[in-house]
Amino acid sequence: MSEEKQKPSLAKRVFIGVLLIGFLIMGAISMKRALPDTKEERIYKAIKAHSPYVYEKRLGGLTIVDSRDGRKEKPSAAETLLRMDELDKEWAQEYLQVVNNDIVITKEDNTTVKIFIETPKEREFVKSFFGI
Repeated sequence: MSEEKQKPSLAKRVFIGVLLIGFLIMGAISMKRALPDTKEERIYKAIKAHSPYVYEKRLGGLTIVDSRDGRKEKPSAAETLLRMDELDKEWAQEYLQVVNNDIVITKEDNTTVKIFIETPKEREFVKSFFGI
């Protein structure tokens, strides 16, 4: 008896191909979810300079520190950027206001800072990202 190598059936090849494509699509979707939202650089940096949340480097990644009370959060490396965005949005709900073409930041000591909104894109970013 001679054994001949049999080719995989068409159904097996199609199944393996569909499985491979499915894994690639799921990987792309999970990578897209892990990325933080795009930001208008000028306005975000100006607002971020007054945010109480800062990164602190540690051996296992980054720690988010609240400079008001020293509270630390240690999210996983994959969740760090997303968690920082969540904290900034929560902070913005309480301390940011849009008045005409200015963003008014009211600090803990009741001082205010005004940041001029230069373009309609920046206004849309503030509205969509911070929800104000």
